[in-house]
Amino acid sequence: MAGPIRWRRSVVCLASVGVLLALAGCTSTDEPSEPDTVIDLLREDWQDVPGIEADDDGLLVTATDRSIVEQDGGGGQPDPPVNLAGTHLVGAGDFTLDTSFTGVTADATLSLYDSPPVVSDEFRIEPAGLHLTLDGDDLEIALFDGSTPRDATSPQPAEEDRVRLADPGAELSVHRLGDRLEITSDGTTVSVLSRGDVLDSGELWLGLSSDGGSFTVSSLTVSASGDSLAAAGPVAADAERSPDGLQALAARSRPDFLVGAAVALGPLVSDEDYAEELVGNVGGLTPENAMKPQALSPRQGEYHFEEADALLDLAESKGIAVHGHTIAFTEAMPRWMQDLPTDTEEDRRASAEALLDYVTTVVTHFRGRLHSLDVVNEPFDVDQGTDLQENTWLRVFGETYPVVVSRAVHDADPDVQQFINENGADVPGPRQDALRRLALDTSARGGHIDGVGLQAHVYDLDTDAVSADDLATTFDAFQDAGLVVRISENDVTDDQGQDVQAEQYATILGACLRSEVCVSYTTWGVDDRYDWFVDDDGGLQQGHDLLFDDGEPTPAYDAMRTVLED
Repeated sequence: MAGPIRWRRSVVCLASVGVLLALAGCTSTDEPSEPDTVIDLLREDWQDVPGIEADDDGLLVTATDRSIVEQDGGGGQPDPPVNLAGTHLVGAGDFTLDTSFTGVTADATLSLYDSPPVVSDEFRIEPAGLHLTLDGDDLEIALFDGSTPRDATSPQPAEEDRVRLADPGAELSVHRLGDRLEITSDGTTVSVLSRGDVLDSGELWLGLSSDGGSFTVSSLTVSASGDSLAAAGPVAADAERSPDGLQALAARSRPDFLVGAAVALGPLVSDEDYAEELVGNVGGLTPENAMKPQALSPRQGEYHFEEADALLDLAESKGIAVHGHTIAFTEAMPRWMQDLPTDTEEDRRASAEALLDYVTTVVTHFRGRLHSLDVVNEPFDVDQGTDLQENTWLRVFGETYPVVVSRAVHDADPDVQQFINENGADVPGPRQDALRRLALDTSARGGHIDGVGLQAHVYDLDTDAVSADDLATTFDAFQDAGLVVRISENDVTDDQGQDVQAEQYATILGACLRSEVCVSYTTWGVDDRYDWFVDDDGGLQQGHDLLFDDGEPTPAYDAMRTVLED
């Protein structure tokens, strides 16, 4: 539970240990010691952080409006940026972080995290950390302890404080001193928090953000005694391709076949196990969320490619192909895109221009860097029918909107392979037939669809399990239509045990390998450590659906190796 919010003006005099502080208004018989390590964070790497631009005055931070849209298009949990692919800090022990904000037009937030947040399709899991928000002469302080929240979309701090500063333009400092955190303003202690295990991971990840304005960080340094603190980059830089990994095994029989996984930037840059599992085993990756519209363009006409670019940079450095995900997708549209007017012909023309500007800008930005791309994702209704979902694209362009999107993608990048990706079409039936017709009709009307993505989510083995015979029939049908196939988002529940889970994984991969029309196989995630979902009661639950679990291979991984070796 959050502690009480206290409004106060005060000076607290405390004798520090480790790093000694000189506090305004306080006296001490001890002389402050000079720290052995001082890191000027303004000189470190911030280039891949949305909403941050380095200039001669420091770091200019602007509001991004980043949020996470729920499946029904509602919600909007804030997703403030964190410096993921740039610099973070490693070390243990006490430290002091000093910063100075200037030119604050609305609010300014400095965040310190034990680890990057886990971002799912519909929610963000807030890690342990400290947030300082300056708003006028008010300083809001929130301490999160990393415990599982009752509501993942509305995390509550374990402790919080609110202070009215005497000098709102003063410098702010965070001092980790043993089991407490001291917040000082212009040398005066304004808050003391019991930190528990917060900021105790041996890592420090940094975020700078504003909800509604902009500000400049004119100074940002961290200091510590001894050599216990250092700047570091992404751990994925040291991960290496394995000659015995899944991709290497697949290439022995099918050199052009890609084994891939959906990937999040946070764990890739921070978790050595995750980075080694991914880089060691895959030849292709799909960004889980970094290329969805809500991530790339939270505001109309504004684009934030930083995190997607960082992910692509890491992929390119390891020789991993990237499948882009996605352009037109009902569930991942930012609010501005959902609210585009369509009542009149004039409205629709203006909205069409806005949507096509989005497509052209995004595809042009990534031109030459993508192996393939989901130009339309999950076009059919969520009840497993065959009608197109009601969305902005449909209201603006009508039922042929996939043609419009496909043409625009081709104009911006004629070389990228185009796919329509859908769930529930893995087995023969009306939904699969509708997907095949949509792909063929889109191309017949001037689009450029190369193939389809079959997601192969197996959430319930009694209802979702896929047989080898059904997959063989499916692949033959798409081959006869002149289309290639990707198994695009495979994950399998372990509700009936890991042996049954492993058998289903092996069945799907084996069927894909045996068909020349199936050109790639991708799992929707890497490690169960980051596999989270909200249950029917709104509680946060960890899934166990992937090939690795907490850094260790599962029986499913071993079963897939057997398929590839045979």
